[in-house]
Amino acid sequence: QVQLVESGGGLVQPGGSLRLSCAASGFTFSSYLMSWYRQAPGKERELVATISISGGYTNYADSVKGRFTISRDNAKNTVYLQMNSLKLEDTAVYYCNAGGWYTYWGQGTQVTVSS
Repeated sequence: QVQLVESGGGLVQPGGSLRLSCAASGFTFSSYLMSWYRQAPGKERELVATISISGGYTNYADSVKGRFTISRDNAKNTVYLQMNSLKLEDTAVYYCNAGGWYTYWGQGTQVTVSS
């Protein structure tokens, strides 16, 4: 059974940091491109960051460049999103995505940035 389980979301003040994790199981994690998406209330889901299979290539949305870092540990079947200097507009549900032969989604984790 394929599972992507996100964790690490929560409430944080502007300027703060959070680290999201996504634990994968049920498929060959090391063969899949991994990404983080987010969806804010009333908005479409948007791509935040992507990391290649080896971890050697990453790509970010302009809105998070320089603040967020995506990484992966293929030995632990886990992908991470380190989020620094959080802004109010980063508030959203964050989803883990695996792309390859198939596409898999996690259930999402809420990130709320508020003073």
